[in-house]
Amino acid sequence: MALNKGKKGITSLFVVIFALILTFFHLYTAGISMFAAWIQRDIHLTLILALVFLIFPLRRGGEMEKASWLDWILIFLSLSSGLYIILFYQQIVLRAGMPNTADIVFGAIMILLILEACRRATGWVLVIIAGVMLLYNFLGPWIPGLLGHKGYSVSRVVSQMYLTTEGIFGVPLGVSASYIFLFIFLTSMLEKIGMGDFLLKLAMAVMGKYTGGPAKTAVMASGFMGSLSGSAVANVVGTGTFTIPLMKRNGYAAHFAGAVEACASSGGQLMPPIMGAAAFIIAEFLGIPYLSVVAAAIIPAALYYLGVLFGVHFEACRLGLKGLPREQLPNTWKVLKEGGHFLIPIVVLIIFLAVLRYTPVRAGFYAVLTAVAISFFRKETRLNLERFLEAVLAAARNTITVALACAAAGLVIGTINLTGTGLKISSFIISISGGNVMLALFLTAIVALIMGMGLPTTAAYIVVGTMAAPALVQMGLLPLSAHLFVFYFAIISAITPPVALAAYAAAGIAKDDPMKIGFTAVKLGLGAFIVPFLFSLNPALIARGDLWHISLSTFTALCGITALAASSIGYFAKPASKLERVLLLAGALLMLKVGLSTDLIGLAFIAGALVLHFSRKTALPTQVKTPA
Repeated sequence: MALNKGKKGITSLFVVIFALILTFFHLYTAGISMFAAWIQRDIHLTLILALVFLIFPLRRGGEMEKASWLDWILIFLSLSSGLYIILFYQQIVLRAGMPNTADIVFGAIMILLILEACRRATGWVLVIIAGVMLLYNFLGPWIPGLLGHKGYSVSRVVSQMYLTTEGIFGVPLGVSASYIFLFIFLTSMLEKIGMGDFLLKLAMAVMGKYTGGPAKTAVMASGFMGSLSGSAVANVVGTGTFTIPLMKRNGYAAHFAGAVEACASSGGQLMPPIMGAAAFIIAEFLGIPYLSVVAAAIIPAALYYLGVLFGVHFEACRLGLKGLPREQLPNTWKVLKEGGHFLIPIVVLIIFLAVLRYTPVRAGFYAVLTAVAISFFRKETRLNLERFLEAVLAAARNTITVALACAAAGLVIGTINLTGTGLKISSFIISISGGNVMLALFLTAIVALIMGMGLPTTAAYIVVGTMAAPALVQMGLLPLSAHLFVFYFAIISAITPPVALAAYAAAGIAKDDPMKIGFTAVKLGLGAFIVPFLFSLNPALIARGDLWHISLSTFTALCGITALAASSIGYFAKPASKLERVLLLAGALLMLKVGLSTDLIGLAFIAGALVLHFSRKTALPTQVKTPA
C-alpha cells in the first residue's frame, strides 16, 4: 500500500513508523531471537491495532484519511493494553488464576479494541460471531439443551481471553505473529521488485499459444500469484486487470472471463509452497511440520487447477477460439533470462524447508534476505528505499485482516475451550448425520461455505475447523484430511454466490453482473466442490499410502474431474449430447466413493459416454455466445 501523497501528515508519518517497527520486529525475531510466545503475540497484535486505527480512521471517505482525536485515543489504549502485558509479565504469570482489577480493565479494553478494529477492517460478520460467542459465556445457564452450561463471570471470561494463550493470544495469533507477516513481507517485496510482471509474462509465454490461450494464461498466472499473495480478491485485482481484458479480446464472454479469473485466483491459497495463512495454522493445530501440510496439498491443488483448465479448454473449443499468434507472445527463454532470478527466493525457501529442515520462520527469513540480494541482479529491479517502504506498507496493510481474524477467532476458541462447546458441537454433528461420514462432510461443507462468504478465509477455517473437524476425525477421517476439507471449502466460498467476493472483484474489471460471474465460476470450478470429498474419503490423494495407490487414485480422480468439466461445459472433442453429459456426470460422481468397484463403474460410464461421443456422426449445433 503506497501512501497517498495528497494525504501526507501526522497520520501518514505514524503509519510508516508503526509499519517499519512491525517489519523490523519480525525480521529480528525470525533471524536473531524469538520472544516468549505470549510477548511475541502481544507486540504483534498491539502494532496491528495501532495501524488499524490509523489506516481505517473513524471518519473517512476512503483509507488513509486524517485520524480523529478518538482514533488517537484508541491508539493510546491499544499501546497501553499491549504494554501492560510486557511491563507486568512476571507478576501476571505469578498470580495466574487470580487476576487483579488492572488485569480485568486492560483485558476488557483489549477485547473491545479487537472488536472495533475487526469492524473497521473486515466488516460486521466477524464482530457479530465473536460478540455472540462472548455473550454465550455469560448466558449459558439460560440456554436449554445441549448447548447450556453453568455460566462464567466477567473476571473469568476476560482472564481466559487476555491472560492466557487459550484466548486472544492462542495458536491462530501465534501463527500470525510468527509466520504470516514474514511471508507476506516476502511476497510484497517480490511484487514490488517485479515478480508479478515476470509471472504474467511467463504464463503468457508458456500457455498463450494454446487453444483459448489467454484464459489458460490467467489460470497459470493466478495460480502462481495466489500462492504468493494468499488473497483471492487481491489476486483478482492484481492479475485480472491484465488477463480479463485479454480474454475478452480473444473472444470470451465478459462473464466467463471474470469467472476464469475468480476461479483461478481463489485456488491460489491451495498452491504450494507458500499457500495461505490457514495452512500454517493447520500445522500448528495438528502439531505437524508445515511441510507435511504442503505435501498433502499438492495433489488436491493440481486437481483443482486441472479442473479449471479443462473447463477453460472445453469452452474455448466450443467457441472455436484459438491461441494467440506467436508474434504477440513473449519468448519463454527471454522471459526466464530477464526474470528467472525472481524464482531463486522460492527455491531457497523450498531448500531450507524440505532439504535442510529449517523451521518456516527461519526459512522465510533467509528467503527474505535472498529476495533483497537478487533484486540487485538487474538495475530495473533494484530494491531502493521507495520500493522497500512500499513493500513494508503493503505487508502491514495485508497482515491486518489476517491478524485481526486470528485475534477474533481466539475469542471464539477461548469460549469453546472455556465452555466445552467443542465436544457438544462434535456430538451434535455426529448425531444429526446419523454417523454417515458423507452427510457429515456435506453439512460441514455448507457451514464452511456460509462462514467463508462473510469472513476472511483464515477466520472461516478456524471457526468451522475448531467446531466441525473434531467430529469428522471421530467419524474416522484423518485429522489432516478433516482440516484440509474445511480449509478447502473456506477458500472456494470466494466464488460461491450470493457473496462471492472474488466474483465481485472480477465483475468490476470485466464490467458484467457479479452474480452471473459467480454462477459461471461455480460451473467452471465444479470440480473444486468435488475434490475435497475425494481426498477426505481417500487419503491417497493427500499423499498417504504407497506409490501405487497414490498414482491410481490420482488417475481416477483426474478422470472424474475431466468428465465433470466436459459434462458441465457440454463439450469434449465436439459438442456433447444430453445423454453423453449425463453419463459423464454419473461417472464423475461415482468417483466420489472410495473403492475399486465404484471406480470401475464410474470409468465404465465415462467410457460409454466417450464411445457414444466419438461414434456419433450427427453433429450437434454449437451455440457460440458473442463476447460481451
